[in-house]
Amino acid sequence: METSDTNQNPVLETASNNDNDKELGRTGASRRKFLSGSAAVAGAAAVGFPMISTAQTTRLRFQSTWPTQDIFHEFASDYARMVNDMSGGRLNIQLLPAGAVVGALEMQDAVISGALDGGHGVSAYWYGKHKAFSLFGTPPPFGWDANQFLAWQKYGGGQELYDELVHDILGLNIVGFLTGPMPTQALGWFTDPIESPEDLRGMAYRTVGLAADLMEEFGAAVTIMGGGDIVPAMDRGLLDGAEFNNPSSDRLLGFPDVSKTWMLRSYHQDCEAFEIIFNREKYEDLPDELRAIIRHAVDAASADMFYKAMNRYPEDLRILREEDGVQTYITPDSILQAQLEAWDVVIDRESERDDFFRRVIESQMAFCEKSVGFYLEGDAPKDPAYEHFFGRKATDTSIIL
Repeated sequence: METSDTNQNPVLETASNNDNDKELGRTGASRRKFLSGSAAVAGAAAVGFPMISTAQTTRLRFQSTWPTQDIFHEFASDYARMVNDMSGGRLNIQLLPAGAVVGALEMQDAVISGALDGGHGVSAYWYGKHKAFSLFGTPPPFGWDANQFLAWQKYGGGQELYDELVHDILGLNIVGFLTGPMPTQALGWFTDPIESPEDLRGMAYRTVGLAADLMEEFGAAVTIMGGGDIVPAMDRGLLDGAEFNNPSSDRLLGFPDVSKTWMLRSYHQDCEAFEIIFNREKYEDLPDELRAIIRHAVDAASADMFYKAMNRYPEDLRILREEDGVQTYITPDSILQAQLEAWDVVIDRESERDDFFRRVIESQMAFCEKSVGFYLEGDAPKDPAYEHFFGRKATDTSIIL
C-alpha cells in the first residue's frame, strides 16, 4: 500500500448582484473598497479556519485469481473502478491478473503476507486450510440461488461466521466480503455426454472446494487447479472432464477448442459467490470513510455483476452453439439425484469432524428453510410463462438425454 500527497488549492470567488451594487452606492471606489474588505475577511477566514486539506491517494496492489481474458477479471476490474471513482481519487486499486505476482491458488497467502494488498477470487480456493471455506463460496444446494445465498451472508449470520473462521479459528491477517451472485454451474465439458452416475467413475475431473469431495463420491479422480490451467490440461489429456463456470468465461478460456460437449445443470456448485479480501492491517489503517467505500462498493459491484452477466451469458451461449459448434445437453435427473445423496454423505461426514462446519451448515439450512420456503411458496413458476410468450421450452436448444 502506497500513499502519495496531492495539494489541492481551492479558488475563492466573490460575487455581487445588482442589489449589492445599489447598496454600495454604485461608485467604483465603493466597489473597490468592498472587494478589498471582502478579500481581507476571506484571508482572515483562511487563517482562522484551516479547512483546506491535503488529499492523499492510497494505492492498493490488488490481484484477481482470473486470467486477463476471463470475464471474471472484468468483474474484478469493475469493482476496482467503483472504489476508485467513489473515493474521488483518495483510493487507487491497481488491478493485476492471476500470475502477475502469484498464481491463483496462492493469492490469499500473498494478501496475508502483505505481498498484495487485496484480491478477488472465490473462498472455495482456500478449502485446503479449512473445508468450511467452501461453504462461503460454493455451499450445498439447499434450494437457494446465489442471491439468497448472499442474503444469508449479509443478514442471516453468514458474515459473522465467516469472520469467526478467518480471525478466530485460523487467525488470518485478512478481512473479506462476499459479492457477485453466480448462477448454477454446468456439470462440465466432456468428450461424450454423461448419461449416468457410472460414467463419472474413474474420470480425471477438475473442480474446486467441496465439489471435489462430492465428485469423489462418484469415484472421480479430482484435480484442483486455477481457471487458466484447465484447457491446457484437457488439451494434453490430463483431464477427461472439467467445469469452470459460465458461457462467457468458458468460451473466453478456450473450452470449445478441446471439447464440443457441454453438460448443463448440476448440484455440485448450484450457486456461488466471489470473495473480495484485503490485508487486515492495511484495511484497518484506512480512514473510516474509505473503509466504508470499500464495503459499499462490494454491494454495488455485486448487483452490477449480475446485471452484466444476465446480458452477456445468454449471448455467449448462443455463440458457443451457433459459431463454435458446441452441443449442449441437459444433465439427467438420475445424476442430479445422485448428487443430492452424495451431498448428504459429505455434509454428515464433515459436520461430525468439525463443529464449526456443522454450525455453518445449521445456519444455512435454517435460513433456507425459512427464506427459500417463502420464495417457493409465493413465486409464480417461470416455465409456463416462458413457454406461453415465446412458444417453446427453454430447454429446446439442448439435448435431453
